[in-house]
Amino acid sequence: MRQAPGTACEQTAKGRKRNKENRMCILITFVYSDSKLSKLNLSYFIAKKIRKGKRFSSVVHSIAITSIALGLGISIVAFLIMHGFQTEVKDRMYKFCNHLLITQYETGNVVEETPLAFHQSLRDSLRQFAFVEHMQEVAHKAALVKTVDEVKGVVLRGVGKDFNLDYFSSFIKEGRFIHFKDTASTNEVVISRILSDKLKVNVGDLIVVHFFQNPPRYRKMQVVGIYETNLTEFFDDKMIISDINVVRRLNGWDKEDAGGIEILLNKKVTWNQMRREEAKRYERLHNEPPNWLANIQTLSYLFFNREEAQIKTARAMLSENVDYNMAVESVQNKYSMVFDWLELINRQVVILLFIILIVISVNMISVVLILVMDRTPMVGLLKALGAGDGKIQSVFYWHAVSFIFRGLLLGNIIGLGVCFLQYSFRWIRLNPRDYYMDVVPIEWSWASVIFLNALIFVAVSLTLLIPSQLVMRLKPISAIRFD
Repeated sequence: MRQAPGTACEQTAKGRKRNKENRMCILITFVYSDSKLSKLNLSYFIAKKIRKGKRFSSVVHSIAITSIALGLGISIVAFLIMHGFQTEVKDRMYKFCNHLLITQYETGNVVEETPLAFHQSLRDSLRQFAFVEHMQEVAHKAALVKTVDEVKGVVLRGVGKDFNLDYFSSFIKEGRFIHFKDTASTNEVVISRILSDKLKVNVGDLIVVHFFQNPPRYRKMQVVGIYETNLTEFFDDKMIISDINVVRRLNGWDKEDAGGIEILLNKKVTWNQMRREEAKRYERLHNEPPNWLANIQTLSYLFFNREEAQIKTARAMLSENVDYNMAVESVQNKYSMVFDWLELINRQVVILLFIILIVISVNMISVVLILVMDRTPMVGLLKALGAGDGKIQSVFYWHAVSFIFRGLLLGNIIGLGVCFLQYSFRWIRLNPRDYYMDVVPIEWSWASVIFLNALIFVAVSLTLLIPSQLVMRLKPISAIRFD
């Protein structure tokens, strides 16, 4: 008789291993059918037993756990940095120019602001809204700053005693803010660090500010403070903060006139107010009340874009209550380029998450295929003993789910650990001229962490159903003889 390939010792070892595995399956089936284990999940019980085996597949398990852990860890770091970056940039925008701006309505682009009378009745009408936390008058005027060596175009931003200094004080890097006078204007100004470097002036120096008027006028002003927002192209490169009375005198305005009214919002915009405004917006666009699908879309938008919805709702409610010749503009519209850029970052992170999910899913499919091939004799024996395809598939499913959980646990440790180190020690630095901040920001969004864990678990669990279909194609006789 012709001898099978391989030495007798190798065949004896393989046969001994197969017999041990077969005895385990028979014992499990016997005990399951006639003991307390009948109340348990047989598939989970078998998966738990084979997970303890010392095989080549254990190396594959480690690779799968590592891929899940790295994927989740990278996703957590990316999302928390994204939230931190968006929050930091938005916070700087709101601190400098608040959420909303009420101005005199203009039909076109104008160089000079049209004065808006900020009288007591308008103040009282704005205070009736619970979401209005603070309001302040502002005025802007284009100018040139001339020093011995430099000439720089700037915008004079006039503010008054109602200026929210507590909100702005974090930007003051040197000196102090303006000390306002009761009856007259002051020549004190606060300039940015960039303008200070370009004009070569420091706290206490005098600058000459020239205004575009006929005839041209100029003022000598004293630098009393230096601010820094790092939003260079929008504020730091051109904004000089001064007394609003200087702008009023230059423009010939009354003492209650202002170029605009900035509104700082709080979180008191209610869910029902936002929902009603979204329903009105839908009805204006479609000339019909929102249907059930539109209501679902509205609820989804309000849940994931709550801050934006609050500002939109407040803007709409204020627009309905101010005079017809007044316009209410949000900071998102005025500086749309910044917020569009933030939305682009959000999309890039979503694309990164999608790529990570694909990589993890492909790895898990490969792992389950290796598991099925490694346990083919066991599959054949279980089929011969009467186990259905669904029962055998669930064995490998539970086996894979066990190291999905371990991968998620390790991924949370990696991702949250890296974020904690960055949050505590601020060891990754940035160029503020390019990224608007000098350190990588972290915002602890536990909702995002839970969402990422749930998304990766569900996505990977669903992909496990694909390779487990291989079990249905295995024939018992061929599987038992598989070596």
